[in-house]
Amino acid sequence: MALELAAGEYLPARMLNEFTYCPRLAYLEWVQGEWAENPDTLDGRFVHRNADQVDRKAVPVPAGEDGDSEEADRFHARSVRLEDAELGLVAVVDVLEVEGAVATPVDYKRGSVPDTLEQAWEPERVQLCAQGLLLRAAGFTCTEGILWFAASRRRVIVEFDDVLVVRTLELLSQCREMAKGGRMPLPLVDSPKCPRCSLVGICLPDETHLLRTLGERLDDVELDTAEEPVATLRQLLAPRPEATPLHVIEPGARVGKKQDRLTVDYKDTKLAEVRLKDVSQVCLYGPVQMSTQALSELMDREIPVCYFSGGGWFKGMATGLPHKNIELRIRQHAIHADAGESLKLAKAFIVGKIRNCRTLVRRNSEPQDEALLESLNRSAIEAEATDNVESLLGIEGMAAKRYFGGFAKLLKEENGFTFDGRNRRPPTDPVNAVLSFLYAMLSREMTVAAMSAGLDPYLGFLHRPRYGRPALALDLAEEFRPLLADSVAITLFNTGELVTSDFIARAGAVTLKPNAKKAVVGGWERRLNSEVTHPIFGYTISYRRILMVQSRLLGRVLTGELPQYTAFRTR
Repeated sequence: MALELAAGEYLPARMLNEFTYCPRLAYLEWVQGEWAENPDTLDGRFVHRNADQVDRKAVPVPAGEDGDSEEADRFHARSVRLEDAELGLVAVVDVLEVEGAVATPVDYKRGSVPDTLEQAWEPERVQLCAQGLLLRAAGFTCTEGILWFAASRRRVIVEFDDVLVVRTLELLSQCREMAKGGRMPLPLVDSPKCPRCSLVGICLPDETHLLRTLGERLDDVELDTAEEPVATLRQLLAPRPEATPLHVIEPGARVGKKQDRLTVDYKDTKLAEVRLKDVSQVCLYGPVQMSTQALSELMDREIPVCYFSGGGWFKGMATGLPHKNIELRIRQHAIHADAGESLKLAKAFIVGKIRNCRTLVRRNSEPQDEALLESLNRSAIEAEATDNVESLLGIEGMAAKRYFGGFAKLLKEENGFTFDGRNRRPPTDPVNAVLSFLYAMLSREMTVAAMSAGLDPYLGFLHRPRYGRPALALDLAEEFRPLLADSVAITLFNTGELVTSDFIARAGAVTLKPNAKKAVVGGWERRLNSEVTHPIFGYTISYRRILMVQSRLLGRVLTGELPQYTAFRTR
């Protein structure tokens, strides 16, 4: 799918800088609307804090065109916007120095002067030259620009010679053609640029190259028994590892905003106060209120607010504007309409789930239930071989029945809990109540992950669309049900964090008391923050981050960059 560029749509000079540095980075930011902060971008924003203060005074026309105005002899302005239709280019000049008809753009850079012949990297010189071309188009004489390096506190003069001008115009044309082509450039290979890029967790350069190389062979890798990961890649770091969800469970509590913090109060008692920068989501359970000021600030910061019923049913989510990546959602709809391609993805979700169920049983049963393990292995093989969705759902249903039939053996009898198969809406025993609660939180996590990746969480490939159901989030959740939700439930029951008095039975339904909900949420957060060695990529990463990575990888499959979706499986 090609990106339709509107007539007169201008390319920002900053994107020309990014394209020169890494074409894929420019595509992610300009075409797909991706952005993430890291220490370097925050430092750069601090360096630009003065230059970004817009001067309200008008920039004079070049001297000589409008008389010999003395006011035009010398001029100095910050944050000046320039654009030109013929170039198809727009830029904001940090500082513009004008003397008569001669204009000089000054661009601020956070780092030090590089040890190169030109004393500046090519992306910086190209961006500055683009500003010079805009000034020429406005009628000024512009033969050079200045780069101000904050770390060195030095000015470097960049001459706009013919070589640099030709190179700038060439890159400008290539960047626009890239956008029109509608195909994201491949990532750089083992580049030293990648680790410090703020979008490395979105781009996934090493992971993409590895999965493209493995291709169909990945199906033959026995992750359940492999002693070593398939490869060891450079460590993937989360852009905001300190941010975690805020769960508000107390009925009648109220969430408000006080300066840069969220406050949680109950009547006249303060329950909690957290910094907004430490919050990745806000989860409200039952009758919990939120102020308009707090909700508005969360939307500005792109922090979702998730609403649950008092029993833990995921009801919906309030967010700001949706992700800008429309091309990905167009591809998602096209793949959904293709029965064959949808089946490939559905099979990957179900096979991943069944194999992870088998892993959970193998790890937690003593003695080993060999019959159940063999049965689940056969189900996974049958699911891989099926050629229609109806058969796949039948295989998954039978595998789930056998799996939950053996789930009771994973619970310690002395703790007083029994389990006689999966039931829900409403759950009729404590184990099913906890599983339903955990599945709702998993659905919420995957909904947030899918939306963050630019996907439509309501359009799935295994789960068919239904009003109000986040079908894609449920698709992505399948492989994680045993690894996250089921594993947390086993831990909570077997360690005694949940006891029989933590539950209420009414009219045949069982629900959790407030303290039990807090215990489940605590266990869930511990599990998401726990780290695991990735069976394919080889680095250590938290489960919370893995959910985001899987959503991104699915997006790469939908756009054709990766040949197939690979479910996350542990050994």
